This record gives sequence, structure tokens and C-alpha cells, in this order.
Amino acid sequence: MPRFRFLVWLVWMYQVSGLRTVLRATGVLRLIGMSAADDLLPPFAPHFLISSGQTYPPEGDRSDRVETVDFFAGCVMSTALAAIDHATVRVLQRSGCAVSCPSGQGCCGALHAHSGDRTGAVSLARSTIASFEAGGDHPVIVNSAGCGAMLKEYGHFLADDPDWASRARRFSARVVDVSEFLATRTLPTMHPISAGSVRVTYQDACHLSHAQKITSQPRDLLRAIPGLELAEMPERSLCCGSAGVYNVTHPETARELGSRKAESINATGAEVVVTANPGCYLQLRARLRATGSKTEVRHIMELLDEASAPVVAR
Repeated sequence: MPRFRFLVWLVWMYQVSGLRTVLRATGVLRLIGMSAADDLLPPFAPHFLISSGQTYPPEGDRSDRVETVDFFAGCVMSTALAAIDHATVRVLQRSGCAVSCPSGQGCCGALHAHSGDRTGAVSLARSTIASFEAGGDHPVIVNSAGCGAMLKEYGHFLADDPDWASRARRFSARVVDVSEFLATRTLPTMHPISAGSVRVTYQDACHLSHAQKITSQPRDLLRAIPGLELAEMPERSLCCGSAGVYNVTHPETARELGSRKAESINATGAEVVVTANPGCYLQLRARLRATGSKTEVRHIMELLDEASAPVVAR
């Protein structure tokens, strides 16, 4: 993870230094075949969530009903999209949770598995399991659909490894997507996120809806926010084209899928499209921007964080 954080810091410098602007304007990115990958980059900020064994205490008036959870911060989520990780922790705290961030955790191995690097994926799976064993059997909360799908498959992934099979099964049984978790808990008080009503549409990440069968919980959480109008998009089960690393390895096909998804989003008239996976988040931003759409892309935890923030902090 230190090397990955350093890489993200370098990308941040690339963005803020003006180098990105120059390379785009001169067509260099297109010439070296990096234009599609560059389009996917979000604005980076070096405010990482570094898991070093810290525990964030519960907030509010739920001290008598404290529940301890372990948080899987991820690699992309804790760095490139760290604001979403911080938002997730705050919502869990306001929901009466003590949020533990076990040290030693890193990448779940999903991207390695998608790329055919099984050896690398297995190594990361073992490391992840070991890092979450010391603190007990608390639920392992995940806010990335792709990571959650991978973590829940560790039991299958390591089934033939006599030293790790049972450990992997125990770990996978603890893994819960954050929307899956919050849907069964008492939410903090929710406030409108805008003076007027806000129309949103929800993008079903394939790794959440197909792999984990989680579709109603995120929608129920969005409906809990006053003033939010949820509009379903056409072809809502269609892949957005991210598909792990597919939008990097097959950019043309991924672009076609993403453009089709952007059309579906635009058809709803939504001001915001909500998703629960970093790959979808980045893909949707790129394809909506390409259509000239003003629709904002948000992770579901960003909206819940805004809606549950104490009124005095607004």
C-alpha cells in the first residue's frame, strides 16, 4: 500500500502541476494510447485513509448500543477516492458503530484476478484474511462492490488450500456490503441535502446486483433521505462497461456500453446518478462528461454522509 499511495500522489502531482493539461492539449496522451485511461481519472487529493489499527468511536446518542465493525478500506477507495471512505466511516459512526481499521490490509486482489494473475490474487487474499483475524469476528464492512464480491469469494478462491480454506470461509462469512449492513440497522436522523427536491437515479453495479444479489437495500437507503426522488433508468441491469479492468483493456467496447448507459441515465432527467462501486463511478463520470451531461456522479455513502451530518455542521 505505501507504493500504491505514492503512485496516487504522483498522479495528483500530474493533475495539479499542469502537465495533464499540456499532454491533453498537444495530443500526446492520444498518441501513446493513454487517452482513454486518463479520461477515467477523478480529481485526486492526497487525503488518504490509512488503516493503522485505529478505531473511530460512535457518534451521537447511541453509546448504549455500540456495535464494533471492521472496515475494509481498499486500495483505490482509500487513496484515489478516499473522501468516500471517510464518508463511510462517518455514517457508520453516526449509526452507533465503533469502526476499526485493521492494520496490514491492502488490496483485495480483485483486479489481479480480473487480469489473470491468480498467484498475486491468492497472495493478497491471504494477507487480507490475516490482517482481519486479530480483532475478533466483527462484521467486515465494504463500500466497494467489486471488493465485496471478491472478499465474499475468498472461501471458494482458497477452497483447495489446506492451510487457508477454513480461515477463508470464516472470513468471507463476515463480509457485508455497507448498504446491506445499514439496511438492517437504525439509521441516524436524515436531513434534506438540498433546499428543493433532488431527482436521482441508481446505477446497479454488476458486482453488487449480480454477484451479491444486493439491489433493494441501496434504494431503500436513498428513499430514507428526505426530498430525494428516485427515478429508475431504462436497462438498469445493463453493465456500464467498467467491468473490473475491462474499460482499460477493451476501451472501445467499454465506451459503447458506457455511452448506452449514459443515454439511459440522461433519459431519467436525474440531477445525480448514484452508484456503489469505484469502477462504475469513474466510468460513468467519463461517459456522461463525453455526452455533455451535467448529471453528477456520487457514491451512495457520499449522499448518506451529507444527509446524516449534524445540522450544526452544515
